[in-house]
Amino acid sequence: MDIDPRRLRVLHEVARRGGVMRAAEALHLTASAVSQQLAQLEREVGLALIDRSQRRVSLTPAGRVLAGYAERVEAELAEAKQELTGFTERLAGPVTIAAFPTVIRHLLVPALRILAERHPKIVPSIRELYGTAAQRELRLGGVDVMLTEQDMSRPVIPQQSMTTHPLYLDEYRIVTPPDRPDPPRDVAALAAAPWVAGLPDQACGQALERLAAAHGFTPRRVHVIEEFPAVLDLVSAGHGVAIVPTLALLHVPPGEVTVTGITGVGARRLAAVTRVSRTRSGEPDPVQAVVIDALRAAADGVAEQVGRRM
Repeated sequence: MDIDPRRLRVLHEVARRGGVMRAAEALHLTASAVSQQLAQLEREVGLALIDRSQRRVSLTPAGRVLAGYAERVEAELAEAKQELTGFTERLAGPVTIAAFPTVIRHLLVPALRILAERHPKIVPSIRELYGTAAQRELRLGGVDVMLTEQDMSRPVIPQQSMTTHPLYLDEYRIVTPPDRPDPPRDVAALAAAPWVAGLPDQACGQALERLAAAHGFTPRRVHVIEEFPAVLDLVSAGHGVAIVPTLALLHVPPGEVTVTGITGVGARRLAAVTRVSRTRSGEPDPVQAVVIDALRAAADGVAEQVGRRM
């Protein structure tokens, strides 16, 4: 009985992701190609691995057993790749990073330049993913590194299967329309103002909730916006005030919005998250490690830029 390990990987993805369509997306194949690979694997082992009697594809008992072995094969290959890296002069290989616009622009773009200089054989790929979607892909192996944001008031909850690597503390600023006649002195002065708010599960949305509770008012969320350029456009046009992180202001022309001098607004934590290594050594993947090093170097550069501008 000869089993093609490439087909084992297909079976592994179907088992992990719970279906052919999701496995096909993760493997960058068509659903038809995945089905063909599974049928060929069944011919190789002489057993039915997929239960096709129901609308939702599921594994037979034999399929579940073989999927368990496929997972161990994947782990062994990952460890072999990690150990072989030690025999090469330079790190090489693909790395997929999940991120969101502000960190793509201000951390990832400079980090990619650093990676290209230090490790030109590493091939990074960026996917714009955020929150639970990014976390799911990290758990399933669809991405290797996930960049996250979190309001400083939220605790960092350790997760057994993941490791968090702090990168940067991005301070919030409160911005108002440029023609506002009375610059506010504190958050309480904006209690009645219309707010251009962030989404509830985003750091700036969480920050507004925290500040409003601390100052005893219910914010009037006239607009709820995800991306910072749109937030700043609305503020510039006089449609409200907003909390934005300092990174979002680095390339805003002077006079487009008024950056208030209100202090004590807090900050968001930016971090990189990786899966805990499943190899026997327990050491982090070396390619992911140098990506995190490059991100930290980029964060140091951003801190200098913020110091000069702000």
